[in-house]
Amino acid sequence: MSVDSGEVTEPGWEVDPDDDWGVAVVATVGRQLKLRREAAGMRAAAFGEAVGYGEDMVYKVEGGKRIPRQEYLNRADEVLDAGGQVSAMWEDVKKVRYPKKVRELAKLEGEAVEIGVYECNSINGLLQTPEHARAVISAAQPPYSPDDVERMVTARLARQSVFERDPAPSIHFVLEEAALRRPIGGTMVWRGQLDHLLEVGRLHNVMLQLVIYPVRRGLVPILWWVGRRWSSPVTRSRPTS
Repeated sequence: MSVDSGEVTEPGWEVDPDDDWGVAVVATVGRQLKLRREAAGMRAAAFGEAVGYGEDMVYKVEGGKRIPRQEYLNRADEVLDAGGQVSAMWEDVKKVRYPKKVRELAKLEGEAVEIGVYECNSINGLLQTPEHARAVISAAQPPYSPDDVERMVTARLARQSVFERDPAPSIHFVLEEAALRRPIGGTMVWRGQLDHLLEVGRLHNVMLQLVIYPVRRGLVPILWWVGRRWSSPVTRSRPTS
């Protein structure tokens, strides 16, 4: 979100034209905002000044081209004296603020009884800290805009509510050693990420294992349990025949 001459110029996120349901929701919300503004006798420029957003952005939100943030709806509710009805639109908007693919994945994770994840060269999104997620997404090429980066980080972190479900699903992660050898985001970000893995590994419904490759030749890879009070696993020689 950027600020120019005292006005916030980014009140929300771009709408994915391929997301039919999201387009419909945002268009309906925008239409309701426009009707309320016009009923109050306010021009878009005056309304934008009152809520702290530019006139062009007001038109984009009302035209269903922009997904409004919660603070935008709250401020609009105050300006239009809507008695909480505009603010309440957030319950619908928040369901479409994330990309369609992320929503579909989160829905599956939210309904799952068991979740199994294997990663060979990266930390899974369910295990990422905000700082690590931001570093990974920001490194994508071609690069995402700062606004899209924050949207994707927020969406990724929202998926982690699966750890708080009741009843809790059984979640099993297997990470290759290589995934822990890449200090993405710098030393402090990486240290925070490793500490977070230990915390998640201690959850009663989570099994987090690492595939470690011994230095000595002739030994098979071994699994370490993360966050549990287990003794070190035993390495075994690889059979010769």
